[in-house]
Amino acid sequence: MANANDAPPPGAARGGALATLRDAYGRLLEGVVTILMVVLFLEVTAGVVFRFAGHSLIWYDEVASILLAWLTFYDSALASVKRAHIGCPEIVDLMPWRARRLANIVAQVVVIAFFVTLGYVGVMIMPALAGDTLVTLSWVPMNFVQSVIPVSSALIVVAETMTLVELLRSGPPPAASGGPPLADALH
Repeated sequence: MANANDAPPPGAARGGALATLRDAYGRLLEGVVTILMVVLFLEVTAGVVFRFAGHSLIWYDEVASILLAWLTFYDSALASVKRAHIGCPEIVDLMPWRARRLANIVAQVVVIAFFVTLGYVGVMIMPALAGDTLVTLSWVPMNFVQSVIPVSSALIVVAETMTLVELLRSGPPPAASGGPPLADALH
């Protein structure tokens, strides 16, 4: 008779240490996204309340826009961990297993290369923003605001690299059932 202590550790059934790491990484990003959502909610609510009271906050719109951008970038990293980005796997799923695996590996390498490039360019623009600040909050440097680009790019590269490792480790599906599509096996 099995009990709760006999259960495998989280992630062990799906691929061991890498799956456990992916789960922990996803939880970390969920925390970041949740914090950003709460801060954005509080900031927008405060802006509405102050505007209704006749004392509009001059920094409300600029900060709300930045928080929304940050939420978008960090949520994109979370979507990468969860393999939740929009895709069109129907054509790839029709391919034989080896061609499907190669197409998925090439796609992962292209995605990783794109985000490495985006992160690099994000770092390279930092010196150009060195003296700039927000318009309404002159004590907030633009370097801090724009840091979301290289940071989220790095987070996405980590997530996509985990997926690439899983793809490289994957074997052919069982011959009898044909197995799930390769993209589904990574969820």
